Amino acid sequence: MANDIESLQNILKDDPSNFQARRELSILLVNNGFNEEAEGNLLYLSKYFPDDAEIYYNLGIVSEKLKKFDDAKKYYQKALEISPQEDFYYNIGEVFVELKDWDNAILAFRKVLETDPNDGNCYFNLGVCYFNKDEKNLALDNFQKAVSINPRDVYAYFYLGYIYQNDGLTNFAVDSYNKVLEISPDYSWAYFNLGSIAFKNGNLEEAKNYLLKTIQYNSSDIEAYKLLTKICLKAGETEEILEILHTRLQADENGDLYYCLARVYKYIGDSEKYCDNLELALNNPYTLTFPKKIVKQEFEYIEEKLDRKEKIEPQTTVEEYSPENQNLEDESEKADLDESEENFDEYSEGDEESEEDEELSEEEDEDFSDEDSEEDEESEDDEELSDEDEDFSDEDSEEDDSYDDEVDEEQDE
Repeated sequence: MANDIESLQNILKDDPSNFQARRELSILLVNNGFNEEAEGNLLYLSKYFPDDAEIYYNLGIVSEKLKKFDDAKKYYQKALEISPQEDFYYNIGEVFVELKDWDNAILAFRKVLETDPNDGNCYFNLGVCYFNKDEKNLALDNFQKAVSINPRDVYAYFYLGYIYQNDGLTNFAVDSYNKVLEISPDYSWAYFNLGSIAFKNGNLEEAKNYLLKTIQYNSSDIEAYKLLTKICLKAGETEEILEILHTRLQADENGDLYYCLARVYKYIGDSEKYCDNLELALNNPYTLTFPKKIVKQEFEYIEEKLDRKEKIEPQTTVEEYSPENQNLEDESEKADLDESEENFDEYSEGDEESEEDEELSEEEDEDFSDEDSEEDEESEDDEELSDEDEDFSDEDSEEDDSYDDEVDEEQDE
């Protein structure tokens, strides 16, 4: 491939007006990740062929790869003005999704379905749009159509599970998440949500197993550690959670995890380490999502007790803070510390759903991109959870019907 690029570049050195060589070079460049150079060649061609829809279409693809979504929209619109085609509508729909222009994205995908009513990717994308417009019934309809066309659409199943979970349809949610795991056994978010459901239902051992799976496949999922800490404290499994938290903190400091450690040390009555980890939590403010004011007041309270040579007693339960069991001088401090304990204690599904909702709202176009349905049918055994690179050619449109971003980056976020 490198030789082909070099050969075409040499041809253009001798004959810059060889447009066919420049077109072929542009295709090779973008397929090999040289997007800026491809963009330059395509812009050059557009000056000489201002009515060539394919040039603008390919410029749109390059702009998408460069994350220049406003430019991509402009080029796709130009291509559509010249020659309205199904592929052009699909790609501009994806750009509207990136720009969070849900209404125009819906219009674009509907245009595709006028000519191809069995495009599962369009139904998935329509589901994403309606999900973000908070039109959950329409989102459900479209995700269900997506999986009926492509039974291996892991992202559509995840969305279905999430919507069912929010609506309290636990059995349907569990079925959808299990379908996700049948297709993709390392999908950490499905394990996390199954753990959340199990925890809400009081099945602590089941929840713990799901959360251990979560961090096995995504060691950066802080919410999983937080809920796992809660479960281990309820079960009195302090040594295990201490080892888990310390192991994770060796890889990367995190304010929330230090706060979890502090809570464990409070539970076992180790005042010094309780105090130390509260301080470490405050020293990592950018990764501390617990209320900083409350954590600081809790730190000052235990620090003062240590100064007076007083220590805390081990707990036999995961107690709630209350004014009665806290020897505080100030009533407002009692209320604040009660709020702190509730913040740690309330790992209800609502808290977990709010985080997932933020992830889905801000990042689904990166994290939940859909595979090309025809490719899935032809190669189910080789199913990948990251999108294939688009074949950059005028003739081939199927590969352009898939998202460009990789699923794995979603987990890190």
